[in-house]
Amino acid sequence: MLKKFFILCSGADTDILDTCSNGEQNKYAGIGATVFFTAVMATIAASYALYTVFDNLYTSVFFGLVWGLLIFNLDRYIVSTIKKTGNIVDELIQASPRLLLAVIIAIVISKPIELKIFEKEINQVLLTEKNNMTLDNKTQIAEQFTPKIEAFNTKIDSLQSDINNKEAEVNALYDVYINEAEGTAGTKLLGKGPVYKEKRDKHDAALAELQQLKTDNKAKIEALEAKITQAETDYTNQVTSSQPIIDNFDGLMARVNALNKLPWLPSFFIFLLFLAIETSPIFAKLLSPRGAYDYKLEDEETALKTHVLQNKNQREIMLETDTAVNDRIYNDIKNEDELYNYKRKKARELMQLQADAFYKKQKNIL
Repeated sequence: MLKKFFILCSGADTDILDTCSNGEQNKYAGIGATVFFTAVMATIAASYALYTVFDNLYTSVFFGLVWGLLIFNLDRYIVSTIKKTGNIVDELIQASPRLLLAVIIAIVISKPIELKIFEKEINQVLLTEKNNMTLDNKTQIAEQFTPKIEAFNTKIDSLQSDINNKEAEVNALYDVYINEAEGTAGTKLLGKGPVYKEKRDKHDAALAELQQLKTDNKAKIEALEAKITQAETDYTNQVTSSQPIIDNFDGLMARVNALNKLPWLPSFFIFLLFLAIETSPIFAKLLSPRGAYDYKLEDEETALKTHVLQNKNQREIMLETDTAVNDRIYNDIKNEDELYNYKRKKARELMQLQADAFYKKQKNIL
């Protein structure tokens, strides 16, 4: 049962192969087994690759089976269409496009398997890339908010500088009227005279202005600090909202790119393994000598071809003969008087009928 299934997978003509020896049947069963297990590996590889895309087991398995059946059909077609002619050059020519297709299939099948085998190493590469992307993302977002925050801080510093300058001015006026009262400066008269009162009033006015300036600037500074807090909050929110995009940076293309950053030799050997599996049925047919199945298949095909050519030639000869006979018949009767008189009579009757019909039509019009 299993042998018949593998023979079916090889694409061989079972009716012809049943008349061949067990050795010939075993050869095609081995070719069919290679085709079947290549399709199985293709199904597994495609299911894993699609799972990284859809993140759904059932969807991945379904499309993986579809892909496996497609590869199975292609491999079966490739093997079954290679004919053993006994001429190695002709066989290589007809096998060359099939070998190219086999290389392409091997690449497609091996890549998802490589992704699974080197999954841990790929995850490490992706982790490094994600960390770098996180830092770059924070830097890029900070470039949007840093100028605003610096501008707010500059305004705060300016407002605080106004307060400091006013405080220095008030302190200087305080020292002036105190020195006037002590007699160490100004009029140098000890006591609180008119000059002292004048300087004290000037200080008190400046002090009131300072208090008002502090009140006004404090409100402005608080507003600016609120804007800074809001900008920092927006920065944090934007970083937080964009982080899941970076965390999910592990799709199929990202993993393939990460695989390409690993040493190429292990991946190359895995590709060679699948290339050998994929091309083995083709080389098995090319390297094996012509067997009983090949001779019987050629006999059936050439017999059918000969039969078709014979029928075609017979139809062409029959057409040529029939044409020649018809030409002779019509040449013989074209000069007969009886046929001439008969056709002349019929032509006269037809013209009379046409004339009568025309006369009736014109009469009805009038």
